[in-house]
Amino acid sequence: MTATRQLRLGAFMRPVSIHTAWWRYPGSAPDANFNLGHLVAFARTLERGCFDAFFMADHLAVLNMPMEALKRSATVTSFDPLTLLPALAMVTERLGLIATASTTFEPPYTVARRFASLDHISNGRAGWNLVTTSNPDAALNFGQTEQMAHDERYRRAREYFDVVTGLWDSWADDAFTRNVGTGQFFDPDRLRVLDHRGEFFSVRGPLNIARPVQGWPLIVQAGASEAGRQLAAETAEMVFTGQGTLAEGQRFYADVKGRMERIGRNPDHMKILPGVLVVIGDSVEEAREKRAHLDSLVNEDSAIASLSIALGHDASAFDPDEPLPEVPESNASKSGRERAIALARREGLTVRELARRLGGYSGLAMVGTPATIADEMEHWLEARGSDGFNVMFPYLPGGLDAFVDRVVPELQRRGIYRRAYEGATLRENLGVPRPSNRFFR
Repeated sequence: MTATRQLRLGAFMRPVSIHTAWWRYPGSAPDANFNLGHLVAFARTLERGCFDAFFMADHLAVLNMPMEALKRSATVTSFDPLTLLPALAMVTERLGLIATASTTFEPPYTVARRFASLDHISNGRAGWNLVTTSNPDAALNFGQTEQMAHDERYRRAREYFDVVTGLWDSWADDAFTRNVGTGQFFDPDRLRVLDHRGEFFSVRGPLNIARPVQGWPLIVQAGASEAGRQLAAETAEMVFTGQGTLAEGQRFYADVKGRMERIGRNPDHMKILPGVLVVIGDSVEEAREKRAHLDSLVNEDSAIASLSIALGHDASAFDPDEPLPEVPESNASKSGRERAIALARREGLTVRELARRLGGYSGLAMVGTPATIADEMEHWLEARGSDGFNVMFPYLPGGLDAFVDRVVPELQRRGIYRRAYEGATLRENLGVPRPSNRFFR
């Protein structure tokens, strides 16, 4: 008998919620972005719900939008992920800790060192969300007057991955002998100098940290463009994606896993988790009312600014009551632009309607009772639209508590979600193998 496929769940935290108005919803903790006590409580609740990971998004600049919109944003500032997650590692035991770190600006040696440290501190629960950065304001913060072109960013990211993973393999797993009797701390024959020289980087190595507990922290990728899908197929073990319908999810799933097979990777060694906003009610009608109230708290200034960011083009010049006009390509995120345009065309939205949707959250949403939400998640899993989801909570702590207390038991009752963690490391819990060392056996 074939074993029932198991649903994987991450929690997409920024470090709180992606919805623009989450902090205004009744009962939310509006200071949670910088309130460690709240974030610790959230992480502990996620672990109680047996979530695979706390997935922390990041951005490297104050959002590039007009001040009238910016002043309403709860994500204008946030903890550095690799400062926050070690703190959360101290108050959890099994919850994975995934941090975003861009390949566009920081040196790979620094990123390799920080993630190796997190993996040791957490006893093997770290994950690296490998991203490129399209925000031009972030480029200005790192001494660049012009943003790097899209395809160049991805070529740099591919080489970056090779450097970081090569540095993680600097030491054999058994390199540190710590022989008190002879006085020898490590075996020099089990150390490798990387000496990388490529198009973008020259990195000698070795890394001055022992090989991570997991061999490598879990590799996560979020790009949906052609270049992003190929990078994911070559490198990723988890993919966070933004497919809005099951049909889109199935196409993405088949495409990326098919690319893996063609290059000799086992597609079961990657988990694809679309982001989903989950709003729970005692009835479908009540849940819809909650979503409508949440969306009503989004200010129009923020909505137009969010649309402008998604399109890479100033949307304030468009007629708000007309359909979205043709929008020229830009150097911004291609997948984000394409999703916004597809949503407008698919649902016949005016510019104003599209902006309001983007100003809150425009992607996949499951709005209903615990049973109807479990139905949808199970259907996506069985139909090969995903391996699970990166859950986005509409407000916190209430939205998170409701999911763990009401949806998780329903998923467990159906036999598609764990009742206890399978292992100690993030890889063990996801069923993703520990990579071998490229330099040592």
